[in-house]
Amino acid sequence: MKPHTQRMAFLAIAVCICLIGGVAAQQGGASNTTASPNATTPAGGVNASDLTNADAPQAVKFTNNTTVTTFGNVSGFTPEVSLELVVNNFTTAPMMVVAAPGDDSGRLYVVDQIGVVKILEADGSIADEPFLDLRDNLADLDPTYDERGLLSITFHPDFQQNGKVYAFYSAPLREGAPDGWSCTNHISEFTVDEGNPDAVNLSSEKILMYIDKSYENHNGGILTFSPADGYLYISIGDIGKGNDVGDAHNPLIGNAQDLTEIYGKVLRIDVSGGNQTPMETPPAVNETGVTEDFRGYFQPTNPTWTTTEGRFYSVPEDNPFATEKPPILDTYAYEEIPPEIYAYGFRNPAFMSFDSGGKNALLISMAGQDLFESVLDIVKGGNYGWNIREGTHCFDANNSLTPPETCNATGYQGEPLIGPVVEYGHDVGNVIVGGEVYRGTELPDFTGKYVFGSWSSPDNYVTPNGILFVATPPDDWESKIPSTAEDLTRDDNAMWTLQELKVIGAPGQEDGRLDQFVRSINRDNDNEIYLLTNTVGGPNSSTQTGSLWKFVPSQNAAAGNATTTAGEGATPSSTSAETPDRGRISQIWGLFQPPAQSWTLRELLQQTETAIPFEETPAYGRFTTFIELLQATGTDQILDEQGPCTVFAPTDGAFAEDLPDGLSVLPGTVNRTAIALNHIVSGLHTTDTLRNTTTLVTLAGGDLTVNSTKDEIRIGNATIIIPDLVVKNGALQGIDRVLLPAGADGASDLS
Repeated sequence: MKPHTQRMAFLAIAVCICLIGGVAAQQGGASNTTASPNATTPAGGVNASDLTNADAPQAVKFTNNTTVTTFGNVSGFTPEVSLELVVNNFTTAPMMVVAAPGDDSGRLYVVDQIGVVKILEADGSIADEPFLDLRDNLADLDPTYDERGLLSITFHPDFQQNGKVYAFYSAPLREGAPDGWSCTNHISEFTVDEGNPDAVNLSSEKILMYIDKSYENHNGGILTFSPADGYLYISIGDIGKGNDVGDAHNPLIGNAQDLTEIYGKVLRIDVSGGNQTPMETPPAVNETGVTEDFRGYFQPTNPTWTTTEGRFYSVPEDNPFATEKPPILDTYAYEEIPPEIYAYGFRNPAFMSFDSGGKNALLISMAGQDLFESVLDIVKGGNYGWNIREGTHCFDANNSLTPPETCNATGYQGEPLIGPVVEYGHDVGNVIVGGEVYRGTELPDFTGKYVFGSWSSPDNYVTPNGILFVATPPDDWESKIPSTAEDLTRDDNAMWTLQELKVIGAPGQEDGRLDQFVRSINRDNDNEIYLLTNTVGGPNSSTQTGSLWKFVPSQNAAAGNATTTAGEGATPSSTSAETPDRGRISQIWGLFQPPAQSWTLRELLQQTETAIPFEETPAYGRFTTFIELLQATGTDQILDEQGPCTVFAPTDGAFAEDLPDGLSVLPGTVNRTAIALNHIVSGLHTTDTLRNTTTLVTLAGGDLTVNSTKDEIRIGNATIIIPDLVVKNGALQGIDRVLLPAGADGASDLS
C-alpha cells in the first residue's frame, strides 16, 4: 500500500486487490479522493528539454481572448484538390474506410458507427450483406449525437492467411462496473467465417480488453497495426466529460497524466503472443466500489478495466513500462503501471494512423477542449501534455477558456511534455478530424504532407461546413524521428506548416469548404487517400447521408503550381480568417424545425442536452443534470408545462449540495429549491426585461461560471448565468448576449 501519510489531507482506506483479466497482473486500488488540489503542481524536471513548441512561429496565438491560427506558404505548392465521388448516401455515420492487407482487388471496407461494416467493391457496388454486424452488441446510441458505437476495425497483417480482424466498439455496461456509467468498450478479435470469407463469424469473438467508461465521450477508439513492428496500437481517451475532470478522473492530476490509469493513453500489444487459451467469457471483475472526492465526483477504488495479457496477447518487451517502471507517485490512483502503455498524456486521440513511408511515424489528431486542436507525432514513452497543457498552451482545468500565462514544461515524473507538430485554433475550425500522410502517386505534390480536416466551421456543430487542411513537415522530417522520447529533441519535433486545403468542385463551395461534415480521411492499399462525409452529425440509423470521396488532382489548372516566391520551406503568417456565420445561433434551434409545439419543457431540455455535441462545451448548460436537480427538489412539475418561458443554463456550481459562499449576494437564492426554480422564468422575456432583477433572479459565487454563447465573464467572485436558450413556439432560440448586474435594480449589457 502507498504511504498515504505523505499525501496531504488524505484519508487512509483499505486497498483492494483484484485479479484483472484472469491471468493479468494484479492492480491495487487506493483512494485519492480527499487530497488537496494543492498537490497538483507538476514535479521538477529542470534539466529536461522544452519540447512544448510554445515559442514556435507556427503555434496558435491567443490574443484578446481569441485564438489566432498561423497559416503559412510552401514554395511551389498550391493547396487545392478535387474530390471524386465513389459512392454516396450509403452509410449513416461513417467512421473510417480501410483496405485489407494483401488484397489487390481494390475492395474497401467502410465502418459505420451504428455497428456495421460494409464491403465496397472496386466497381463502386456495395455488397448486399455486411462484412461485420455488431448492432446487437452495441450500447444504445443517441441518434442526435454520440461518441460511442463501432469506432474502428483493423485487419491482422496476415489477414489473407489467418482471417483475423479486430474491432473497437461500445457495448452495454457490463456487470460489475460502477453503477450509472455509460458503457464498456470492447477491444475484440474476430475471424471470418470459414465458409464465407466476406463475413465475420461473430461467435469467434475474443475480448482482449474491457474498458469501462463513466461518460460517453472521449473513447479514442482507433486500432491500427504498425507496418514497422507488426504490433497492435490502441488509442484510449481520458474517459470523458471535459477538462480531464469528473467521475473516474483522478481528481489531482487527471487520468491522462496518471500512469496507473489506462485512460488517456496509446497502448501497444502483440496479438500473436500469449497462450491463446480458449475462454468462453472473461471473468466479471467487481469494480463497483466508489468514493466521493473533494470535487464532489465519484472515484472507483479499483481499476475499471480488464486485460488479458498472457492469454490473448503479450506485451512487447520494449514497451516503455514493460520492465523498467518509474516511481509510483502519491498522486497516482493505483499501485501498478499497465505494461501495455506506449505513450500518454492524451485527451481524446480519436484519429491515429501510421505513415506508410519514411520511418512509419505514428500520428494522432487529438480533439481539443475549447480552443486548440492538435496533430501529434508519437514516439515511444512520450508524454503529450494533457491536461497540464493543451497543444502548445498551458491549460487550467478550472477555466478552459483562458490559458494560464505560465505552467510546467515537464510532467509529474520530470519528463518533458511533447507539443504538437500542427495546431489550429477555433477561429478557423472546430473538432479536428484525421488524417493521413500522403504516399500515393496520383497527387505527387502532396507526397509527404499530412492531409486532415475539421468537422465543421468555427462554433458550428450542427450545420455541415467541413474544412480540409494540409500540413507540410520540415525537410528531412522522416530521418529525424527517434525511436524513443528520451532521444527526442526540439529539432526532431519542429512544427509543420499549416494551410487550408481548398476543394475545387463538388462538394466544395465557393469558399473551397464543404457542405458536408468531415468524418474521416484514410488510405487504400495503393496509398491513395479518401474522405468520408455525411450531413447528419449523429448515429441516426434512419438516415443514410454518408458518402465516400477520393482525393484527385484539382480541376483548377493552376493547382500544384507555385503561389509564392518565398524562399525554400514555409513562411508562417497569422490570421483570424473570416469565416461566414453558418449557424452559430442555429446550433440548437435548427434541430427543432419545424417547431414542435406539442413538446413539453422537459422534452425540449432533454432534446437539447443530447443535441449539444461534446457534453463539456461551456456555451450551453447541463440540462440533464438540471432536470435531476428539479426532481430532487420536488419542483420538476414545472417541466411538464409547455411554455413559453425563459430557461437558464446551470453550471456545476448550481448542483452543489452545499450552497457556495456568497450565494445570498443576490435575492432569492437561499436554497437548492430556489436555485432550481430560478432557472426557469415563466413567460417569454426579451433582453430588456431580463435586466430587471425582480424578473430574473441570478446566482452568485466563486464556483459558478457564465454559461452563454459569449466568452466567460467574471466580476470578482460574482458571476451570472444568463439564458442562452428560450423556449418559443416549441423551438429553442439562442440569445447571443451576456448581462451582468450593475446594481440592485438593473444590469449592464457587456455583450
